[in-house]
Amino acid sequence: MSGSRSKKTAKNMMFGFMYQGVTLILSFISRSVFINTLGVEYLGLNGIFTDVLKLLSMADLGFALAMSYSFYKPLAEDDKDKVASLVAFYNKVYNIIAIAVTILGLAFVPFLRLIINVDKDIPLLEVYYLFSLAGIISSYLFVYKTTLLTADQKNYKITKVRTATSLIKTVLEVITLLLFKNYILYLSIALIMQFGNNFYASHVAVKEFPYIADRRKAKPLTKEEQQGIFTSLKSVFVYKLSMMLYNFTDNILISMITGTVMVAYYSNYLMLSSKLLLAEQIIFASMTASVGNLIVQEKEEKRLEVFDSMQSISYIFCGIITCVFALMSNDVIYVWLGQSFQLPLTVIIAITINTYFSCVLQPLWIFRDATGIYRKTKYIMLIGAVLNVVLSVVLGLKIGLAGIIFASAISRVATYFWYEPKLLFREYFGTSAAGYFLGLLKNFVIVIALSGCIFYFSKNIIVENWVTLFIKGVVIGVICTIVFIGVYIKTDGAQSIIRRAKKILKLS
Repeated sequence: MSGSRSKKTAKNMMFGFMYQGVTLILSFISRSVFINTLGVEYLGLNGIFTDVLKLLSMADLGFALAMSYSFYKPLAEDDKDKVASLVAFYNKVYNIIAIAVTILGLAFVPFLRLIINVDKDIPLLEVYYLFSLAGIISSYLFVYKTTLLTADQKNYKITKVRTATSLIKTVLEVITLLLFKNYILYLSIALIMQFGNNFYASHVAVKEFPYIADRRKAKPLTKEEQQGIFTSLKSVFVYKLSMMLYNFTDNILISMITGTVMVAYYSNYLMLSSKLLLAEQIIFASMTASVGNLIVQEKEEKRLEVFDSMQSISYIFCGIITCVFALMSNDVIYVWLGQSFQLPLTVIIAITINTYFSCVLQPLWIFRDATGIYRKTKYIMLIGAVLNVVLSVVLGLKIGLAGIIFASAISRVATYFWYEPKLLFREYFGTSAAGYFLGLLKNFVIVIALSGCIFYFSKNIIVENWVTLFIKGVVIGVICTIVFIGVYIKTDGAQSIIRRAKKILKLS
């Protein structure tokens, strides 16, 4: 079973890297054309719509996470009847959720202009928003099937098509923007391609699991089983509410406090950060279902071994990604978009700290979701989320954009950053989390020291074009890679990954 888990994980990684490599290039092209044709106001508008709609998606009460978690055990036991029953149940639930999100989304329309803070009026603002809302609603019509593929580690079966449709989508968007400079046409293309992707993924799920095709034949879940799911949702909803407040309030607050245009400037750096994080996220996202399977079937020692392996890889990626972002992001923005799009050093530091946390905590978050431990950490996460919003307002009014971003890091450190590891190690690994915290401290110190040294010795290197940017990026990337691989390659976790990779290569 462990070999099967490893092979599926490897496939998901391979196709995930292919997909994200293509979308990385496409996103730079699309964003460049977008800014040059529609302007930064509309780019900021995109960011606002994304966050508002993510907040509205709380109407699903966390069903997506609960659904994925509920599939692990029946898939591991090949219980087709239970899987079919769960799919039929979630289909009914998501039809209700789609209606609820539609109603909430429409009710939000009168408040849009209170959030959008621009110098000139945007006449069709409500129409643009409704197009974006339609995309969110359409996804709810398919998610109950596509989550089954994720839970069974078969995302790779639809990644190839997503890569092709992303390419087609970007080409059509660029042509539309250059020829017509029309935001509605731009949104229409995104909506159609998203619907097509979801429809195809649903088709693949039915082909892979034909016993879910006829929901009328599925045996209904008992009242006790349904009650168990809804009971679990109480915890999941608080957890999801907390994550939403953490992740999808910044752009709204930035728009209201500093202006919608600032959302556009910030989103450029956020895109760079997210693209750098993709390499690690692809690896760990590919492991999520495998970890869920591991929790069901393996003992504490094996669980800890896998976690240590993931954490060692995380330390290497985290060091490289954080240092490169801190030292190169302003240079990239300068060459790509121009000096007027650059942000102050304090903002870069704030984004870098959040990037570090997003990177180094990935293994913890994977195990949190796979074990369902969020049910026990929900209240401290909620406290952290509320603290984040309060600090964002206070610091945002005092020091602007940097204050809103710093608030996220402060609230994390003050709450779940220390609490979740203690709980995970005690309940699922049967040991203390002291070693974990020492490892984090060591990694953080190395990141700061290396970033400082490279900054000092490279501050006289002037980046003026893509060639000098490439040279500086390669030099810094190579130095960071050598240092962090050298520090962590001999750790037990890294050696375990190497042994497993060799086994996969032999099996293939």
